[in-house]
Amino acid sequence: MQTQTQQEYDQVIEQCRALFLAKTHDYGTAWRILRLPSVTDQLYIKAQRIRSIQEKGTQLVADGVNEEFIAIINYCVIALMQLHLPADSPQDLPPTEVAAAYDREIQANRDLLFAKNHDYGEAWRQMRVPSITDIILMKLHRTKQIEDLEGKTYVSEGVEANYRDMLNYAVFALIKLEGEK
Repeated sequence: MQTQTQQEYDQVIEQCRALFLAKTHDYGTAWRILRLPSVTDQLYIKAQRIRSIQEKGTQLVADGVNEEFIAIINYCVIALMQLHLPADSPQDLPPTEVAAAYDREIQANRDLLFAKNHDYGEAWRQMRVPSITDIILMKLHRTKQIEDLEGKTYVSEGVEANYRDMLNYAVFALIKLEGEK
């Protein structure tokens, strides 16, 4: 039997995956041209826009906070796919290969989420969405620092762990926002 969190997580991911695959149909795998620091910068832009909307209470561009959290999830998946694709992978990937890679990365994230949820006791449910945004921004600053150090760190888990955490925090935010409706 699935728990409430599993159901909510799967619903959020289903929406993100559908959008990602629709964009893959329209744009192909244009995202393959992005180097990881470029993906990180795109994530930063999305998270910073969320924070700006949260602080100002208004927005002038149609896409709202929910759409930006969805974008964070999908850009994190892009980063993870880029990390795990062989160096000689072509820029243009077949949609079936993209869908399979998306599903692999999401499954790894889902497994991580439920392991951490077990240990932390779903503490994220007590968090405020703006705090989740701040944590995503902090993890982006960490990721940028690791990239600037070219991965030569003393104690960091590395960029992959940060992308995975940001993805799961964005899912938490969407679950919480859905619950506020």
